[in-house]
Amino acid sequence: MFVVIYGRLSCPFCVMAKRLAEQLESAGKIDGLRYIDMPSEGITKEDIAKTAGKPVYTVPQVFVDQEHIGGFTEFDQYVRQHPSLSH
Repeated sequence: MFVVIYGRLSCPFCVMAKRLAEQLESAGKIDGLRYIDMPSEGITKEDIAKTAGKPVYTVPQVFVDQEHIGGFTEFDQYVRQHPSLSH
């Protein structure tokens, strides 16, 4: 399972999503993590919306194995609902 997070370093929810994914990675629950800082990569919410297949209004935006999960709250719920990921 590979997690990709699109966010901004100045965003507290982005930091929390990254921290959660890092905890999962260090516990061996996921195969890897890629955090993409949108401003430094020149990526817009419109770019993410094309990948997600729906409008995106907030960051972070989290994808698990290329499936769009949503923001931090949805990612946190996703982790809690999958026993193989929960702590």
